Amino acid sequence: MTDPIAPAAQNNALIKDATIETFQADVLQASMSVPVVVDFWASWCGPCRQLGPLLEAQITARGGKILMVKVDTDQNQLLAQQLRIQSLPTVMAFVGGQPVDGFQGALPDSQIGQFLDRVEQIAAQAGLGGGQGETDPEAMLDDAEALLDQGDVATAMQIFAGVADATEAGSDAQARALAGLARCALSAGNKDQASDMLKAIPEEKQSLPAVSRAQALLELGGNAPDSAALTAARDRAQQSPEDPAALFALGEAEIDNGSVDAGMDALLKSIALDKDWDEGAARQKLLKLFDALPPTHPSVKTGRRRLSSLLFA
Repeated sequence: MTDPIAPAAQNNALIKDATIETFQADVLQASMSVPVVVDFWASWCGPCRQLGPLLEAQITARGGKILMVKVDTDQNQLLAQQLRIQSLPTVMAFVGGQPVDGFQGALPDSQIGQFLDRVEQIAAQAGLGGGQGETDPEAMLDDAEALLDQGDVATAMQIFAGVADATEAGSDAQARALAGLARCALSAGNKDQASDMLKAIPEEKQSLPAVSRAQALLELGGNAPDSAALTAARDRAQQSPEDPAALFALGEAEIDNGSVDAGMDALLKSIALDKDWDEGAARQKLLKLFDALPPTHPSVKTGRRRLSSLLFA
């Protein structure tokens, strides 16, 4: 289980960790163009565990209008002393290289939102355009896709939603964001919501790699994990190891339950028994799996090589 106040996710462009060596660049210089909120925390601090995730979620949802920097005071005691941090958690907002607002202790979500609203207003009065997310949505989408591949669905979904709201309708960035939201829905077993998200993407954007991947995931199954179905499929395949239909069903069940390598292996075994069974259903399923996986997934290259050897032997 992820520590709620662990160092900032390195794949989130809006949130980073800072030290005394990087504070000048990450906070003071960065706040000359976009407001920066600094969260001073420590691993032993109970209220930090309450505040950190709420603050990160709201920063992410604002799509780059405010950046967040996290400072572990145990690792940066001199910096905490210089900034006169006396209790934890302490949150300070910087605009134009200067602290402009802040609070101490854990606040409820509504008050965090009010605090961030004030920071945005101060930044606007100072003439800051505000928005790393507005100027570089592609980088944010790269981050969100990486987070989703790593299983951090909640953070990825917040970034996708922020980009979808902040970008122009019909743009490549919005199409990628909607595709990402579709993948998040699939991860929760919600095929209908995922389908609706993909249908909202203009036809001319359907060929984008991110959209194609989400579509492949939807067509691949998008079923919620079902341990009972997996057990039944494994039993059937064990009883009928020469039955391509049994191995195909096992491949589907393994994939639905997140066992990509096992699912791929079962589909390849089905093809080895009869590559034309059910009009090549196992081959088609396997190709969809290749499309759905990240291009760098270690099993894709191996799987494609095994498939080629079976088809052209």
